[in-house]
Amino acid sequence: MPPSLIDDAPEGVNVPEFSVSEISQAVKRLIEGEFAQVRVRGEIGRVSRPRSGHVYLDLKDANAVLAAVIWKGTAGRLDIEPGEGDEVVAEGRLTSFPGQSKYQLVIERLSYAGEGALLARLERLKKALAAEGLFDEARKRPLPYLPRVIGVVTSPSGAVIRDILHRLAERFPVHVLVWPVAVQGAACAPEVAAAIRGFSALAPDGPIPRPDVLIVARGGGSFEDLWGFNDEAVVRAAAESAIPLISAVGHETDTTLIDLAADRRAPTPTAAAEIAVPVRAELVATVGDLAARGLHALGRLLEGRLERLGYVGRALPRPEQLIAERRQRLDIQVARLPSKKELLQGHAIRLERASHQLPGGLKERIRFERQRFATKSSGFGAWLLKGRIKLEASRLDSGLQRFLPLARRFSDSKREKLKGLARLLASLHYEQALRRGFAIVRDGGGAVLTRAAQVAPGTALELEFADGRARATAEGKPPPARKPRRGGRGGGAQGSLF
Repeated sequence: MPPSLIDDAPEGVNVPEFSVSEISQAVKRLIEGEFAQVRVRGEIGRVSRPRSGHVYLDLKDANAVLAAVIWKGTAGRLDIEPGEGDEVVAEGRLTSFPGQSKYQLVIERLSYAGEGALLARLERLKKALAAEGLFDEARKRPLPYLPRVIGVVTSPSGAVIRDILHRLAERFPVHVLVWPVAVQGAACAPEVAAAIRGFSALAPDGPIPRPDVLIVARGGGSFEDLWGFNDEAVVRAAAESAIPLISAVGHETDTTLIDLAADRRAPTPTAAAEIAVPVRAELVATVGDLAARGLHALGRLLEGRLERLGYVGRALPRPEQLIAERRQRLDIQVARLPSKKELLQGHAIRLERASHQLPGGLKERIRFERQRFATKSSGFGAWLLKGRIKLEASRLDSGLQRFLPLARRFSDSKREKLKGLARLLASLHYEQALRRGFAIVRDGGGAVLTRAAQVAPGTALELEFADGRARATAEGKPPPARKPRRGGRGGGAQGSLF
């Protein structure tokens, strides 16, 4: 028989004595035996995360507080991240901690206590992020009209990526990069946040092309299935994305926090593909219509300019008139030259008269200078006349060089117009009808016959063809004359066209 762990009671005392360890172990066995597996609902109070990796927290309600612990190995496998104020259901076992004489709940699984608790936590997070300005409309960027590369963050095995690729191929085929992620569960939030930051970190000119727009997509699901897209890390990654982002999570009635932080929200993943790219056929039609309108506008502009050029051309004077005016001015200038010579002669006469009043030596010097002046003046007059004639001749040549092309173009246009009228006259001449097989019938006097009633049997006829004339004699009875139609003007038949 094993020795008793309880000392014998002193004489006169009926209560046995226990050691502290004995009491602690007895309580531990009792608690762990009675509460080996429990589910506890409460609100998370204080949360502590020391370096060891364990998580210490309090579960509380209106009347009591229960200490709880999540060991490091279990904390990494939980579906949710415990936060202060969350209403949760914790599943685990009760145990005691003899070192502090307290009992605690060792949590093995943790979940939110219904949709109401999730909504309350979502509302708190939404208000906190909105206060930081992450949902402001002013920070949202416009999407590129025609992206070259589109990045898609979604599950590679679901129907979502197939719907997006199919819709893009129908509307406007572009290059698509897919970053595979988990779209629900504990791994959803960190993988989606990492994918958004990974796309933003790509170099614009690197080996992997950087997308021009991102699509974060997931199909429909329950509120809990979409919870990963309400995670704070995902929302911050979407708000900090260097690339414009389209959120397409769930169906049209589902709203997550990433929808508020994204630059554009799409009701479905298929709608996100429609928002990302335009319709190629519509673009082709629009470009064709704009090209046709541009050509039409250019044609109208050229027609207007040609019309204005024609008006300006008609307003210009004829080259012959300009040349005649230049020639007349030349004649006038030439006619004025003798008057200048006479002026020189007058000065010479006055000089001669003045010289008679001077001494003899001075007179001889003046006479000598007069002879030199006469010689120079005669040469100067000839030189001046030649220079003037040469100047006017060069100006006349310049005018001819400038206006002869205009006269030539005017003459060419008139010649082309005359040729056109000649062709029209030739086409309207009756000989053209003869070349097509027709003939003109004349009687013996040369008068043109236009009706069969004018021809009697035995009448000598003359037939004119394209290559000559021939004579013939009419035979048979003439056809009866047609009665004039009622209501005809003048009551008579139509006259000859020749």
